[in-house]
Amino acid sequence: MAHLAVGFLALGLLTLVLSNPAWFTVLLVIPIALSVAIFWYRTTADADGVTARSLRGSRTLPWSDIKGLRFDRSSWAIADLNDGTELRLPAVTFATLPLLTEVSGGRVPNPYA
Repeated sequence: MAHLAVGFLALGLLTLVLSNPAWFTVLLVIPIALSVAIFWYRTTADADGVTARSLRGSRTLPWSDIKGLRFDRSSWAIADLNDGTELRLPAVTFATLPLLTEVSGGRVPNPYA
């Protein structure tokens, strides 16, 4: 869905690019960069653990290292780790917690149950 929004942004920018290609062609870098960021930011989870990818790299943790999940003003979850640090989980929202509950084998509680 996010790539669809980037496509509409690219169509909107095409009106500027086609009006003066010499000046505005560089604006097409914006939707390309947004699409790369959407592709790169992700959280993958399985029965063994969770992997969070961001532009700075990726980090894989077993479920035993995660003390709990919380949400702040942003929409993505933050994992509180046993060592006192935090790990932002891209694309994990409150609405996707039932999926995370299923994948984690019940280690993450389902708030809708």
